[in-house]
Amino acid sequence: MLAPVADIGDEPERNLLVHGDALHALTSLTSLPDLAEAYVGKVKLVYIDPPFNTGETFAHYDDAVEHSVWLTMLRDRLNQIRRLLADDGSVWVHLDDVEQHRARCVLDEVFGAQNFVATVIWQKSHSRNNSAQHFSADHDFIHVYARNKAAWRRNRVARTSKSDADFWNPDNDPRGDWRRSDLTAAKPYNDGKYEVTGPHGDKFTPRAGRYWGVSPTSFEELRADDRLWWGKTGRTFPFRKRFRSELGDLVPTTIWAHEEVGNNREAKGEIVSLLGRSAIFATPKPERLMEQIIHIASDPGDIVLDCFAGSGTTAAVAHKMGRRFVTVELSESNIDTFVRPRLEKVVKGEDAGGVTGTAAWAGGGGFRLVRVASSMFEADEDGDLYLADWAVGGELARAICAQVRYEYEPDGPFTGRRGRSRLAVLDGMLTAGVAELLLSKLADRETLLVVAQAIEPGAEELLAARRGGSKVRKVPRDLARRGILPSQLVSLTSTPDGDTA
Repeated sequence: MLAPVADIGDEPERNLLVHGDALHALTSLTSLPDLAEAYVGKVKLVYIDPPFNTGETFAHYDDAVEHSVWLTMLRDRLNQIRRLLADDGSVWVHLDDVEQHRARCVLDEVFGAQNFVATVIWQKSHSRNNSAQHFSADHDFIHVYARNKAAWRRNRVARTSKSDADFWNPDNDPRGDWRRSDLTAAKPYNDGKYEVTGPHGDKFTPRAGRYWGVSPTSFEELRADDRLWWGKTGRTFPFRKRFRSELGDLVPTTIWAHEEVGNNREAKGEIVSLLGRSAIFATPKPERLMEQIIHIASDPGDIVLDCFAGSGTTAAVAHKMGRRFVTVELSESNIDTFVRPRLEKVVKGEDAGGVTGTAAWAGGGGFRLVRVASSMFEADEDGDLYLADWAVGGELARAICAQVRYEYEPDGPFTGRRGRSRLAVLDGMLTAGVAELLLSKLADRETLLVVAQAIEPGAEELLAARRGGSKVRKVPRDLARRGILPSQLVSLTSTPDGDTA
C-alpha cells in the first residue's frame, strides 16, 4: 500500500514523493482508483535516470546485475509508464554506453519504433580523464520516445549569445539586428532561373546547379521592403535579411554542451551548496539539464514523473518551473539525506542555487510524502498466502478494487462498480443469506462480483443461478492464481499500525 507519512507546505496533494520500489509505486498509480483517476493518461513528461548497470557499487545504490535482469526491470517500469503518459506525453531515458543500445530495443518494444523522437547527447564532463584505459567518456545518452509521436509537440529553446553571434546591423535597419540568409536553393522549379539587377545595375543569376528560392514577384517584394543585402558596396550577390526579432526561439538540437546545460561537477556543487559537504551524492544531475528537458517536453501545470529520484533534481526543478511532480525513491537514506530536505528547501524558498533565478522561484507549494508499505498478503512457511491481520474493511476493499479494475465506489453493501457490474468485498464468509441480501440490492440487468475470504457451499451456485454473469472469488487464493503478487496489492490509506499523516 501507499501510506501517507507527512504533508509539507501548501496544497501537498498536488505533488507526491514516494518512498519505495519504482514498480510498486507505478503499479499503485495505475491501479488504485483514486490515483489512477489523477494520473493515468495525464502525465506529460517522464524522465528516468535508472542505475546504468555499470558493474560498480556506489554509496547509494548497487549498479551491477545481469543484462537480462536489468532489461526486465526497465521493461516492467516502462509498461506502467506508458499507461501513465498522456497521449501527447513523452519519456526521456538517461543512460550511458553500458545498456543504452539494449534499452533502445526495449523502448521500441514498449512504445513502438515509430514513436522514437531523438537521442540527445549530453556532455557530462568537460575535463579529460587521462587515466582512462581506452577513451575518456565525456557524454551520456538520453533517449526520447513519445506516447504518440503524431500528437507530441516540443517547445523551442531560448536563443543564446552563441546562436546569435552572426547577427549584425551594418545598414542601421530600424528593425534591429539581422543575419544573411541564402536566397537560392538546389531544388529546381519553373520560376527559379531569372536575372536580377543590383542597386548599381549589376546583373545576377544563381550559379550552376542552383535556383532562386523565391519567385520574381517575391524577390521584388523583398527589395521593396528593404529585406535584401547587396553587400557594403551594393555590388555583391544578394542575400535575404532575417531579423532576430522575427525569428523566435530555436528548435532543440541533439548535442547538449556542458556550457548550455551544466555538467557533473556543477551538479555536485549544487548539492553541496544546498545540503552541505556531508551530503555527497555520487551521480547527481545538474539543474540546468533538467530545466532544458522539462521546458522542451512540458508546460506549467503539467505533471512530471521521475521514478528514480536519486538526489531529487527532477522534482526540485519541476516545482521551481511551475509543474506538478511525482517522484519515487527506493532508498530511505537518499530520501532522508537528499530528496526530502532538498524539496523542503525549495518549498520554503531557501534554495537560491541551480535554476532558481532563471525560473524566478521564491518558494511556495508543497508535497506529500508517502511510502510503499507492507503487503496485504503474507506467506507462511509453506509459501501459502493469507491476508495480513490489518487488511480488513476499507483497506481490503480499496486494494481489491484496484486489482480487479473496478472504480472504488462505496454504496451500501457494494464497494465498487465497472459498467453494470457491482463489486462486494467481504472480509468474512459469503453465505447464502448474504448472497440473497446482495442480490436484492442489485438494479435490473446489473451483475455482481463478490470477493470473500471464505465461501459457504452452495452460495456461489446460488448467485450464478439467480443473476447470470455473476461471479465469486476467494481471497487470496483466486487473486494469487491470476498472477497478482502480494507486493502489488497497495492502497493510499492509513499505515498498517493505524498511523496517518
